Amino acid sequence: MKPLFKIVAFVAFSLFTATAFAQASGEAEVRAAAEGTIAKIEEAVKLVEQGADKAAVIQAINQARQLQKEFRYEITERQRQKAGNKLRDSRDAFAQEDTVNAKAHLNEALAMYKEMLDTYLTNH
Repeated sequence: MKPLFKIVAFVAFSLFTATAFAQASGEAEVRAAAEGTIAKIEEAVKLVEQGADKAAVIQAINQARQLQKEFRYEITERQRQKAGNKLRDSRDAFAQEDTVNAKAHLNEALAMYKEMLDTYLTNH
């Protein structure tokens, strides 16, 4: 009976530690995606303000759009979708050389992602 108990205890402990590790690494990835998205949006805003070429700004926006896909948190999911739309609108406006609207959309998206990150950090 003791060997069976030891096996069951070992399996239970292994599952518990694996689950705890997976949650911790998952949280780190979500946080890194949120912070990376914010950094790329800030970079895009800076590039627009400096009058950088269209390709550089669009590349920064596209990188932010890719990173934001990994920022998955149920409470902010709808807001993430709306902010993603703002990034797309910004990219489209900048492609049409409408820097005023592009910058406005970027600033709106930046504010939304910062708010989502604050919400995420408050709950974790």
